[in-house]
Amino acid sequence: MAIESPTALDYGFGALSDPTRRAILARLALGEATVSELMEPFALSQPTISKHLKVLERAGLIEGGRDAQRRPRRLRADALRDLVDWITICRDTWDRRLDNLERHLATHQSKESE
Repeated sequence: MAIESPTALDYGFGALSDPTRRAILARLALGEATVSELMEPFALSQPTISKHLKVLERAGLIEGGRDAQRRPRRLRADALRDLVDWITICRDTWDRRLDNLERHLATHQSKESE
């Protein structure tokens, strides 16, 4: 059995699996921020926050910029959209399956009551 290489979805969902990274994304949804600004709500060191940022960057969920001496990070909404699209497909599939199950159970219950 061959091991498949990670996809953008794998990196994206891996990045979202951590609450600190989700909090960073929530902050960046409000606008760009520097590493120092992103560190403020956490009791974490700069190297630890930088590691989280690297995971988010590898997943394509954020990107870095350069503004004189500042290096702000910003959210890449298009990458989040890809994850949402995948989740939507799964949700739609399960909604249809559950609707079918509900109809089947309703039919079965009505036959029993006759």
